[in-house]
Amino acid sequence: MVADPGPWLRSVRRSHDRVAAQVRALPPADLDTRSYASEWTIADVLSHLGSQAEIFSLFVDAGLGGGDAPDQSAFQPIWDSWNSRAPGDQAADSVTANEQLVSRLENLEEDALRSFRLDMFGMSLDAAGLLRMRLSEHAVHAWDIAVALDPTAVMAPDAVDLLIDGLPELAARAGKPAPEPATVTVRTSEPDRHFALQADGVSLEPQAGTADGADDVWIELPAEALVRLVYGRLDGVHRGAEPVTAPTVSLDQLRSLFPGF
Repeated sequence: MVADPGPWLRSVRRSHDRVAAQVRALPPADLDTRSYASEWTIADVLSHLGSQAEIFSLFVDAGLGGGDAPDQSAFQPIWDSWNSRAPGDQAADSVTANEQLVSRLENLEEDALRSFRLDMFGMSLDAAGLLRMRLSEHAVHAWDIAVALDPTAVMAPDAVDLLIDGLPELAARAGKPAPEPATVTVRTSEPDRHFALQADGVSLEPQAGTADGADDVWIELPAEALVRLVYGRLDGVHRGAEPVTAPTVSLDQLRSLFPGF
């Protein structure tokens, strides 16, 4: 069954619009502010989002035309071009490139979206799968920018609602196994989810709901915080507005499983 790309495309649109509004309101000097991605300024993050918008457009070409996904030989000239630009141009051009990508996808016929197929990174992607990749990247980096300007910033709820159920796949790829086996029950709110986190795997498997406190080792946190944890972005400072309850496991222990990428 082909997944509906509509919710993913709408969330990608909203994520782009939020970043575009931030860029328009940002004083030029703030582009040199260090983002949450510690090696990148805000301009660097915007440059990355812009270059990736161009690369995703190549993915769209391949998926619509039945061709092969481009390889890194096609990416490097794009990265070189963006890296050579001044911060102000990186910011302005990023907004333009992302608008072009989102508008292009929005203007595709429904049949084209539903017939989209692309084999890439060992996966066979439909349009929803490609948009999931784009939302994952864009929403997380949008937070990298937002939290550099406001330490209480949280990831957009509409993105969290979609990304939360893809965390098991990501955790398996991004996790760093602990030396000793352990199982942690993870309960989230907004939306409500229950997972079993295996520390020596690493795996994050959906579970049926359990009563609060029924497990020996558990943690309860907003879904937004769990998304950031798996992406290596839940620290002791930028937790957002809601508390994390972890009576029998420390956040430091969980953060060690997900060092980020």
